[in-house]
Amino acid sequence: MRFFRGFHAPAGQPCVLTIGNFDGLHLGHQALLSLLADRAGSLGLPASVLTFEPHPREYFSLLDAPARLTSLREKLLLLGDNGVDHAHVQQFNARFSSLSAEAFIQSVLVHGLKVRHLLIGDDFRFGNLRNGDFAMLQAAGRVHDFGVEAMPTLSVAGERASSSAVRKALETGDLDHAARLLGRPYSIAGQVVHGNRLGREIGFPTLNITLRHRRPALSGVFTVEVEGLGESRLRGVANIGIRPTVDNTPQPRLEVHLLDWSGECYGAHLRIHFFHKLRDELRFPSLDALKKQIGLDSQAARNWFSQHPSAPHG
Repeated sequence: MRFFRGFHAPAGQPCVLTIGNFDGLHLGHQALLSLLADRAGSLGLPASVLTFEPHPREYFSLLDAPARLTSLREKLLLLGDNGVDHAHVQQFNARFSSLSAEAFIQSVLVHGLKVRHLLIGDDFRFGNLRNGDFAMLQAAGRVHDFGVEAMPTLSVAGERASSSAVRKALETGDLDHAARLLGRPYSIAGQVVHGNRLGREIGFPTLNITLRHRRPALSGVFTVEVEGLGESRLRGVANIGIRPTVDNTPQPRLEVHLLDWSGECYGAHLRIHFFHKLRDELRFPSLDALKKQIGLDSQAARNWFSQHPSAPHG
């Protein structure tokens, strides 16, 4: 997949395009991208996606914005895995947010990306004050000779597949429900960085994974598998939170204790797959109490995996 920062010059060739934030790449997104690839293949054109950084809700109100399900890097990897040929990441800023719906059509769709066919979700709105809608796109398509198609909402067991539904499931610790909406277990990818080595001192060494200043969509202690340290995934226990017993940091951290592996892997890029929530994050009266609980969590994780042999492994 080719990645572009916006579209500062007219596209070299027409494309089949869809537009959205695609946070989490849930089953609804995947169905849309599957249809995008099908339409692009029929026309012999690249399947293209226009997405935004930051998320528009982060731009307008960072404090009230929802937790991100995926970082930009994770989102791009998932887009590539779902048949996208070109990903255009548009910086969402004052200039872009002030574009009228008519200007959006002219500068983005017609001039910037040379859209031949546009595929959107049934709730898509665009332009300043969200004044643009499907009817306006259809009218523009007739004038500028591009097709417009809306995909209906995808339901999973009677529930609309959406990023907000995934966030709610993760927030409440219902990882099975999140996995049903995503079509896969929820995961977080990041780089292993140096920590304070406290885990090693108390007998439970951990991998510290960068969250790149993002607010995670879940918190607590979980059974996980770690991808990226060999051909097979490794099982472990992850804590994601503010570490109230140790330093009560305001920035959430992700730490993983692997059950049957030890070694140094600083700088490695790993993906952490979350399967089951064991408990909420707690504050313990001492490091000895914390050490005892980590031992109990590790055994609980082993028991969970032994009771769920069908969980992905390897």
